[in-house]
Amino acid sequence: MNSSADNLRAAPWTVRRERGSLALLRLMARFSLRLGRAPGRVILYGIAAYYFLFAPRARRASRAYLRRALGRAPRAAERFRHVLAFATTIHDRVYLLNGRFELFDLEVHGEALLREQLAGGNGLLLFGAHLGSFEIARALGRRAALPVVMAAHTRNARKINAALAAISPEAAAAVVPLGDNPLALLEVQRLLEEGVSVGILADRTPHEQGSETVPFLGAPARFPTGPFRAAAALGRPVVLMAGLYLGANRYRVVFEPLADFSTVPREQRDAAVRAAIERYAQLLEALCRAEPFNWFNFYDFWAAP
Repeated sequence: MNSSADNLRAAPWTVRRERGSLALLRLMARFSLRLGRAPGRVILYGIAAYYFLFAPRARRASRAYLRRALGRAPRAAERFRHVLAFATTIHDRVYLLNGRFELFDLEVHGEALLREQLAGGNGLLLFGAHLGSFEIARALGRRAALPVVMAAHTRNARKINAALAAISPEAAAAVVPLGDNPLALLEVQRLLEEGVSVGILADRTPHEQGSETVPFLGAPARFPTGPFRAAAALGRPVVLMAGLYLGANRYRVVFEPLADFSTVPREQRDAAVRAAIERYAQLLEALCRAEPFNWFNFYDFWAAP
């Protein structure tokens, strides 16, 4: 396992132009709330078809990923299903941010683990990925009175975030911005001590700096060390959280123990971080193979730096 050279070159996903019109996104959100989920999904098929036809780089990345996850060349219908699943999870955020939980059929795996970990009164670090819907998992926490705040890089999704902020300013405000925020770690620590759990999508970093290369879906892939080093510095346990879209209105929310840095001595942190990233990649791979249309990194995730 080799660490990439430290540099500040932008990662591929950060330089992709954000598609879509802010006005159109807001109109779609208002339309969906007024008429309901089923009519909104009719338009969603058209939007997914547009991106499937006119986003060639994302289409190539989808095909390459599905070949790995399925173990064969994906059919055209499967590649379209991949794009539609992504569009669906974004669309469903409109309802989740408005507390419309009754629209969804949820199955939860590992909730007992979550409550056991939270029994001490401190919040948890919940590591997710661009896999399924992190919002459905966060909504489950709100429904069960287990508050979850996101710590996220928001620069590359400003249009979507602005549209969703217009729908639910309270939910949009529950975000700790990463990147240019030197106080982010202190803010995360404060939230954890107040019993608030903090969710982090730990599969991306805005710079090709500080990453570990580990096996993932049959080839080496780079995962950022930053979230795991932060967890080690804070001395906190980490739980993997994923909200997998199963079709129609069904989601499966999964909680899995990932790492516990609460008893790791300083001199053993590097080894513990490497082990946690390896386990993270293994858990993500198992979820990708189980529900392959939920991986939403539409760029070459396996590209060499």
